[in-house]
Amino acid sequence: MEGPSFHTFEFDKTKGQHILKNPMIVKAIIDKSAIRSTDIVLEIGPGTGNLTMSLLEKAKKVIAIELDPRMVAEITKRVRASPYNKNFEVICGDVLHTELPFFDICVSNVPYQISSPLVFKLLTHRPLFRCAVLMFQREFAMRLVARPGSELYCRLSCNTQLLARVDHLLKVSKNNFRPPPKVESSVVRIEPRNPVPEMNFTEWDGFVRICFMRKNKTLGAIFKQKSVIEMLEKNYVLLREANGEGPDMEEFKVKLGRIIQDFALNELRGNKMDLDDILNAIAVFNRHGIHFA
Repeated sequence: MEGPSFHTFEFDKTKGQHILKNPMIVKAIIDKSAIRSTDIVLEIGPGTGNLTMSLLEKAKKVIAIELDPRMVAEITKRVRASPYNKNFEVICGDVLHTELPFFDICVSNVPYQISSPLVFKLLTHRPLFRCAVLMFQREFAMRLVARPGSELYCRLSCNTQLLARVDHLLKVSKNNFRPPPKVESSVVRIEPRNPVPEMNFTEWDGFVRICFMRKNKTLGAIFKQKSVIEMLEKNYVLLREANGEGPDMEEFKVKLGRIIQDFALNELRGNKMDLDDILNAIAVFNRHGIHFA
């Protein structure tokens, strides 16, 4: 299943060019993607086209985005020699700086260095797509699916799970790639929440960022830090001024501490807070004029 010039092609590891060579892994990814014959599939970083050719057998159309012009030439030549040429389009460019086309599903072996920004580019894409089946570095994948209380639960976990359901599908050994990467990989399924949560994401991320500054510490301890108090007080004062309100008679630090105590937020810890805990805490602070963005 390798491309015509696979053995002589020099791959650039700095661009994350690790080509999936095992046809059984390709088949497993295709099977778990549940591609429909009417689907337009987006593939990011198609490389020499091992996954692409299998996608073309299932989908109505495949649109690939590839950074390396050499790879674009390679995959174009490979598809042109197949029966699927009219069902394929390749865009040469950096996916992070490319306007994404309409697609139903995204299936990709993702260049690992763009994992995080790519996830959020996909999740903010409109209209919503059905799902994405993506290969990532194992640790990154496990952070995406981590649950509250687990060692890997982090800001990435919270932010992704607010916007999507994420499931781990399969582990992939580094020996399935050429050249082999230094790390193991995993495939995950990301399904955007529909409807999209009614939430100011910048506000959400601002709060989560504070909680995970020291994710094992309680909110009571984190919100006593001088830098946190100063940042929140600045937001508080600016918002009051924008609303034409005068200075608050209660010292901000005292107000903040009272809210945390009165609403039993002081013993919460970032690494144990689920989505509802975070949403409830933000709502409490917002009701009292405290904002995180």
